[in-house]
Amino acid sequence: MDAEQPRSSCAINLTLEVLGDKWSLLIIRDMIFGNRRHFRELLTKSDERISSNILADRLKTLVEQGVITRTHDPTHKQKGIYSLTEQGIELLPVLAQMSAWGVKYLPVSEELGIRAKLLAEGGPKMWAEFMDELRETHLGVKRRKKAGPTVAEKLQKAYEDVMAKKTARG
Repeated sequence: MDAEQPRSSCAINLTLEVLGDKWSLLIIRDMIFGNRRHFRELLTKSDERISSNILADRLKTLVEQGVITRTHDPTHKQKGIYSLTEQGIELLPVLAQMSAWGVKYLPVSEELGIRAKLLAEGGPKMWAEFMDELRETHLGVKRRKKAGPTVAEKLQKAYEDVMAKKTARG
């Protein structure tokens, strides 16, 4: 069988051929929830400790598949800035559903589960708002500003509040 040929034309199979390893989804997670856009940030600021060669390989694959793009960083000629494409942004509801499932069935820590809980409670309306924020950040699409904090700010504040409580407890 040709290496370029998918095993089947099933939607789930084709999706898994692009995103079916844990690292690809974690890179996308870090870009969405951590606003990590540079190789070094993706390499060093994740608890899972991806190796540099695997990160480079996954980034290359995600670029080739159109999930992210890489542009040169004007501040440093050897650096690149990674951005989500519309395809990548539209993975937010998938990640929200996966994290809600994880919170429900797995021993997720309070601090790492708070964002999942808020996204589950906020549902599709919150996801749509967050995706609009991501489109502005990654694609440069201007959005109508709403009063109050952004979804990203709400999620970050909830995480910081849980961490502060945890620190105060012990």
